[in-house]
Amino acid sequence: MDPRGFLLDVERVPDTLAGLADALEDGRLPLDAVRPEKVEQVLLLAMGSSAYAAGVVAARLRAAGVHAVAELASSPLLPPPAAGMLVLAVSAGGTSAETVGAAARYAGRAMLVAVTDVPGSALAQEADAVLPLLAGAQVGGVACGSYRHTLAVLLAVADRLAPGCAPGIPAACRTAAGSTAALLAGRDGWLPAAAELLAGPDGVWVVAPADRLASAQQSALMMREGPRVPAHACETGDWSHVDVYLTATLDYRMLLLPGSAWDGELLGWTAQRHSTVVSVGAAVGGGQLDVGFPMALDRDVALLTETTVSELVAHRWWVS
Repeated sequence: MDPRGFLLDVERVPDTLAGLADALEDGRLPLDAVRPEKVEQVLLLAMGSSAYAAGVVAARLRAAGVHAVAELASSPLLPPPAAGMLVLAVSAGGTSAETVGAAARYAGRAMLVAVTDVPGSALAQEADAVLPLLAGAQVGGVACGSYRHTLAVLLAVADRLAPGCAPGIPAACRTAAGSTAALLAGRDGWLPAAAELLAGPDGVWVVAPADRLASAQQSALMMREGPRVPAHACETGDWSHVDVYLTATLDYRMLLLPGSAWDGELLGWTAQRHSTVVSVGAAVGGGQLDVGFPMALDRDVALLTETTVSELVAHRWWVS
């Protein structure tokens, strides 16, 4: 992994997301390979960042009434192949051993679609169809742009399976490209303070609502993977049941991705315990710093934008 390449990958995101928006609008992604009338259940298989994205999309599908689950491809408890099953096997490079191995179990026994950026990869060769991510190579060796593209492509598939489940994904990609560009252009105004506030001796915690939990998971991963800082993800409502205790004993530093009905309860505890809170997106008050970006209240724009903050903080720590 290379910090300079990682930064270049993050800085390319506005261009790649805009390109993905064009491809979705122009019909250059073969989404018609997914035939909703033949789908009775959906299984998403992935590892790492891809699994984070898959979890959010599976939850969105279930909320729309679709029988959908996301599983780690390494699990020994995968459901059996079945008629009417759509398997979305996700790996940006198409070489994740666990995902390739799990996909092979379903090849020829279910509709298998590879979601990957490498059409000639081992994963793609197992599949009935391939959906490209169009993120390009991650030259820094860290899945940042490809994570966003995975989210967007899977959400586009979800909306095909359940119209209205994830409407306007091309527009969300285009808006997120602009919002990401705004964060990048204004980084000198917020990044030094954010990096300093979040750099505690005990690590950092990232918290997000359930429908954007992947953003917390991905943000924490960026801090672990590059600068190798202890970082943990939690869902906002669950935080009061599983993580609040740590605010009484640690120098607790939180990156908050707001938008949950449970933000107020969380902020009450962090204020009482004098914890450090940096929020991303909509301003919440009660913290030490709010890092805003345009259209932060749009759920899909937020999903495709908000990890930029953790990426830039991680890079700053990585090279310091």
